[in-house]
Amino acid sequence: MANGIPPRTLDRKRHIVCWHLSFLLFFIPSVDGNIRYSIPEEMKKGSVIGNVAQDLGLDVKRLLSGRARIVTGESVEYTKLLANKGTLVVNERIDREQLCGDVTPCSFSFEVILENPTELHHVTVEITDINDHSPTFKRNEIRFEISEIANTGARFSLTSAEDPDVGLNSLREYLLTENGYFVLKQHSNTDGKNYAEMVLQKPLDRETLPSLSLKLIAVDGGNPQRSGTVNINIIVLDANDNAPVFNQSVYKAAVMENAALGHFVVTVNATDADFGSNSLVTYHFSDMDSSMRDVFAINEKSGVISVKGAIDFEKNKKYELRIDAKDQGGLTDSCKVMVDVTDVNDNAPTMSVMSFTSPVSEDSPPGTTVGIINVKDIDSAENGQVTCRIEQNSPFKIKSNLRNYYTLLTDAPLDRESVSEYNITVIATDAGFPSLWAKKSFHLKVSDVNDNAPFFSRAAYSAIISENNTPGISIMTLNAKDPDDSQNARISYIFEDANIGGSPVSDYVSINAQSGTIHAVRSFDYEQIKQVDLVVRAQDGGSPPLSSNVSVRILIQDQNDNAPQVLYPVLTGGSLLAEMVPRSADVGYLVTKVVAVDVDSGQNAWLSYQVHKATDRALFEVGLHNGEIRTVRQVNDKDAVKQRLTVVVEDNGQPSRSATVIVNVAVADSFPEVLSEFTDLSMHDKEYNDKLTFYLVLALAVVSFLFVTCLLLIIAVKVYRWRQSRVLYHSNLPVIPYYPPRYSDTLGTGTLPHVYNYEVCRTTDSRKSDMKNMQAVSESLVSVDGADADMLHVTKELSGNFSQMSTLQKPPNNDWRFNQGARPGPSGPHMPYGTHIRWTPKSGTRAAGGPEVAMGTGPWPQPPTEAEQLQALMAAANVSEASGTLGPGTMGLSTRYSPQFTLQHVPDYRQNVYIPGSTATLTSNPQQQQQQQAMAQQASQQALPPPQPGQPEPPKAAQTPASKKKSTKKEKK
Repeated sequence: MANGIPPRTLDRKRHIVCWHLSFLLFFIPSVDGNIRYSIPEEMKKGSVIGNVAQDLGLDVKRLLSGRARIVTGESVEYTKLLANKGTLVVNERIDREQLCGDVTPCSFSFEVILENPTELHHVTVEITDINDHSPTFKRNEIRFEISEIANTGARFSLTSAEDPDVGLNSLREYLLTENGYFVLKQHSNTDGKNYAEMVLQKPLDRETLPSLSLKLIAVDGGNPQRSGTVNINIIVLDANDNAPVFNQSVYKAAVMENAALGHFVVTVNATDADFGSNSLVTYHFSDMDSSMRDVFAINEKSGVISVKGAIDFEKNKKYELRIDAKDQGGLTDSCKVMVDVTDVNDNAPTMSVMSFTSPVSEDSPPGTTVGIINVKDIDSAENGQVTCRIEQNSPFKIKSNLRNYYTLLTDAPLDRESVSEYNITVIATDAGFPSLWAKKSFHLKVSDVNDNAPFFSRAAYSAIISENNTPGISIMTLNAKDPDDSQNARISYIFEDANIGGSPVSDYVSINAQSGTIHAVRSFDYEQIKQVDLVVRAQDGGSPPLSSNVSVRILIQDQNDNAPQVLYPVLTGGSLLAEMVPRSADVGYLVTKVVAVDVDSGQNAWLSYQVHKATDRALFEVGLHNGEIRTVRQVNDKDAVKQRLTVVVEDNGQPSRSATVIVNVAVADSFPEVLSEFTDLSMHDKEYNDKLTFYLVLALAVVSFLFVTCLLLIIAVKVYRWRQSRVLYHSNLPVIPYYPPRYSDTLGTGTLPHVYNYEVCRTTDSRKSDMKNMQAVSESLVSVDGADADMLHVTKELSGNFSQMSTLQKPPNNDWRFNQGARPGPSGPHMPYGTHIRWTPKSGTRAAGGPEVAMGTGPWPQPPTEAEQLQALMAAANVSEASGTLGPGTMGLSTRYSPQFTLQHVPDYRQNVYIPGSTATLTSNPQQQQQQQAMAQQASQQALPPPQPGQPEPPKAAQTPASKKKSTKKEKK
């Protein structure tokens, strides 16, 4: 229980007061769109203060679109704006005593800012007090020592109680317990605070009452009421009947804020009429709250009041002090000291950035908003008046449209190429003396726009290239610059449409679009074109693209690629020209002048003349630079009439080129003498020229004859080979020449004791067959019959045909070979010599053999004799002439054989003809042929897989020129 009131009752009453006060919110409309709310302190977090949107007449959508926000400038945000609802709610605990102290009314203000367009609304929230504090005394007891001779009516100041509450809830009155000596009187200060004095109404008698104990009660005016008490102990002293007296009841002083410690404020003075120790007076602060006790100090003996702590005008603008003067007998007097605080410009402005936009496009018009700044200064009067400016010279300005709000704007067009970034420093300065300032830096970037065309460092370019250059050589590189950025600065180089001598410029030079390097497309000739003038366009990659042109001149530098040409003297038509020199010519006589020119230019065209050969070198000389031929000495009678000089004309190029000219000089005094001499000379020259012409014509005839002969031989060989290929290609007659085997025991190696020679079989289109020609049989073989000469001729001719055909064949195909059983002769790979042939039809599919081929068991017939071969050939020829068709199994010959040779005249020694190396049998008997074909098909179906559709028939043998020649010889025999 405190002060006789149960705590539970006090809490209940306090909650009731808070509940009622929470409904006392009211709205005070203000001019200029300001609104004001009033709420009690200690409201719960989230409690609604008011509907800002409704009170300002705004729509909730406007709050959301305008990004409505609260700007307080304080470290603690007591309120929060719910933009989606338009309500203002409590954000932090609000303690009025902590927020305002003794200041009434207590309120705090803030601004509600909306953008697009910018709006500013001032909101003030007043905090009303609730009785949440009880009066308290700074000391637990008050002690007095009062003389017994104290006069009735003597006053004794009592310690004041402190109650942080204000208004009705603040300290209202003091109560003193009942006694017969003292009564309580209450007073009020100018600030409204109450203090009490204890007045003696009855004289004290130390012998009767040496001490007295009382209680002082401080009561506030709240509901429920709160109170606080302090004990008063009074000690009665012996006689001291005069109290100190101040010379004035109120003292006034002024002090500057932020005054130094120990700074003098004022001196109070009190006097005591007593004598001796009872007249000694000491000074004390009476009833000073804790805030002032830390600010001021008083000298007890001198009464000098000085500064003890920091004085801040922004916290307290005035101080009221009460001073007690006390003598040794305990008598006191009191006075007031009023201290006014003078404001000093000790607070610099503060800056807060509300919004800032970076980067800004360089094509932004002047007046574009970059940022919004809030500036405050808590000083008063002129010390709190703030102006803003931009520190450096930049295309920006700052403008104030609202109170304490400044807008940063562009003041001139921006150019990113000149300045791509800005460091903008805004300085806020107050009007105090000395003035204080604050600054804020903004780093603003400027974004690029394609507003600059590429440019060249020079108005025109020129380059020099030597003639006879290599095509593709680099001539020069152009370099254009674009101050824009990124894609806007990417440059491409293009030739403008132009013609050079009627041809497009691209026929002469080309340019790299990325690097700007110009290359020569062709080799230049200085004598044809001396310079190339063109225009190059540099275009950036912006949208739309910008471009600029530059003129380029390419000068062709001359090279010494032309020899000098002699214009005079000139020998034409075989006529002889001679210069006459009289025998009386003196030294330096001008004989003639050699005139020459060089189509080159510069030093390549500088000509020098020298005598290369001369009949008499001591007689003439030629000018080195002018070509004048002059006499070196006096001409005499011993000098020959005919003088011949060979003059070399040489240019000054590197390397140098030259030309020669022959100058004939006649040393004579008369023309007949010259004519007789030079007639002989001309006849000699004519004979020499005639012989030379004859030899040249003869050589030309011989070369022409050899060329024509070689050409005819080549044509004949080509025709002969073409006829052979046509005969082999179109022949339908199977010709099967038989070659007797040769045996040799000298070269046998390995498992085979002999070297074998195999027969060669040819079919239709055999020039397309895959064939491999091996080395021929040893030359040491001995013939077995008398037909070796003929057979050797046929073999050589056939070998030549095979060699020719091998050049026309494709490489061997590995998809088909004779198996080991189907190879003629001994099996196995031991065949060091001989000829191997693989047959391939036109369609590319090789014909398969009969069943003997598949199984390797085919018959090997005995070789026929020459008589049998001749009879078979003649019979085949007669059958071919009679029927006009070729029967199967016959060997064909041309129709030049006489029709008298028929099949009836020739005995049929052997009707079946076998192809060596194969099981196929050619026969003239149709029935026998059909039986053989049926047997072959049956065996093929059993031994081989079924043929693929479209597989061609086996190729037929073709007639070769060798077989024709052999048959012709046999016919003659």
